[in-house]
Amino acid sequence: MAKKAKPSVDKIVKKVNKEFEKTTAQIETLINDALKQFDHLQHQVQDPVRKLLKEMDELREREVKRFNEEFERRMNEFHELQSSLLDKLGIAAKESGKDVKKAADTTAKKATTAAKKATIAKPAAKKPAVKKPAASKAKPAAAKKPAAKKPVAAKTAKPADKSDLTRIKGIGPATAKKMKDAGITSIDQIANPSDADKQKLEAFKSIKGFSELSAEAKKVI
Repeated sequence: MAKKAKPSVDKIVKKVNKEFEKTTAQIETLINDALKQFDHLQHQVQDPVRKLLKEMDELREREVKRFNEEFERRMNEFHELQSSLLDKLGIAAKESGKDVKKAADTTAKKATTAAKKATIAKPAAKKPAVKKPAASKAKPAAAKKPAAKKPVAAKTAKPADKSDLTRIKGIGPATAKKMKDAGITSIDQIANPSDADKQKLEAFKSIKGFSELSAEAKKVI
């Protein structure tokens, strides 16, 4: 009877092992399917996130670039305005001071010459004592006459340099240099620009008062 029971136990063990292997295979299949679904779900989540992050980076780069360009443009305008003010306050004052000094020197020289002539004429006069006041009166008259011509001396002292673009209101040294580098070397090119000059001037649209440059240039000519 014991011998007959043994085969039945072996069959049971084999059957259990077979069922266990089958169950294990099913579990592995389920795990693999779950992992595949997880990977698919992860890709579905990661792709939009990556796309969103990429768009955010591109937007940030565009905004930073736009901010830098705007900042640089504002700084250039500030420097040009500063240079223009310094030119008007400093250089113009120096030039007018030099003109006034030249006019004063000319006046002094003329007054000295007139005084010498009056002194030389004294011995020829019969009454030198009476003519002394006339000589002293001649000195102020000689000094007053050139004083009235000071504005004329100041005007003639300024050379009409058409290559000096800073004479145009709104153009500072920095902008003048850029314009000359671009081929705008004369005030005439701004006052009466040709088609080629107009294309060159398009690069300076951002300058404050750009639309008035031609009119201001015509005033200088």
